[in-house]
Amino acid sequence: MRENHSPPPAVVVGVDGSKAAIRAALWAVDEAASRDIPLRLVYAIEPGETSETDPEDAARKLATAEISVRYALTAVEAAGKPVKIEVEIVQASPTGALIHASRSAAMIVVGSVGLRHFADGRVGSTAASLAASAHCPVAIIRGRDDTGSSHAGWIVVEVDQSAENAAVMQRGVEEALLRHAPLRVLTAWQSKFTDIHDGHAVADGNRQARAQLNRRLARWTRQYPDLDIESVAVHGTVLNYLAGNVKSVQLVVVSARDTGDVGELVGPTGNAVLHDTDCSLLIVDRQSCL
Repeated sequence: MRENHSPPPAVVVGVDGSKAAIRAALWAVDEAASRDIPLRLVYAIEPGETSETDPEDAARKLATAEISVRYALTAVEAAGKPVKIEVEIVQASPTGALIHASRSAAMIVVGSVGLRHFADGRVGSTAASLAASAHCPVAIIRGRDDTGSSHAGWIVVEVDQSAENAAVMQRGVEEALLRHAPLRVLTAWQSKFTDIHDGHAVADGNRQARAQLNRRLARWTRQYPDLDIESVAVHGTVLNYLAGNVKSVQLVVVSARDTGDVGELVGPTGNAVLHDTDCSLLIVDRQSCL
């Protein structure tokens, strides 16, 4: 009897020929190299009613896929970093193919928007679906060019008092070390006061929240004394913080369990705040947060 084997772990990048996909592939190189696992470029050919009956249409779709994969492969090879590259062309919807791949992947990486969406800076439907349904961490990469060079910016990780946030914090530390970036650890709190415009109450709430966070961060600062770690307390949500600091942030790390913040970050409000920035998003999956 033939046995079904899951593919070995890899950092999987969804490619579609867009510049956003190239940025995602270049960002993912360091993720794969740091783990000593392959970088797998996946192109999904959307099933269509005509493909099975029209050989020319099927051939055109396959040629488009091969060109798109070659474009991404060339860009990754030009980066000159030691990483094994794998290529996979599948017949499936992009969302379905990447969710399936996420069952064995170390991480799924996609551009914020692909060829089907003309408004660069927003999050497309594939990225939004992966944020909600993937079985591994999902990175949604933004950027204004296709150079793949990381800009000087903070890694921001959002934590709360939940026990599972140790996994989110660990991922934030790993990203900061990998990308030689300062780490800002953020806790967001909601006001219990009826007047949210009470500046004194908000300032006092921020001080208390930050003091609690500093106590929780003590073991991390001891463990990583050379890492630039600072605590941040914000009244509202992580998006409120990003609205005033987005130009200084290269990556936000959040838990998939925090569906409110994830939905806000990939939804219309997040798109408006993060539009035309290099602020990417890493969503740590539910399994990692258990």
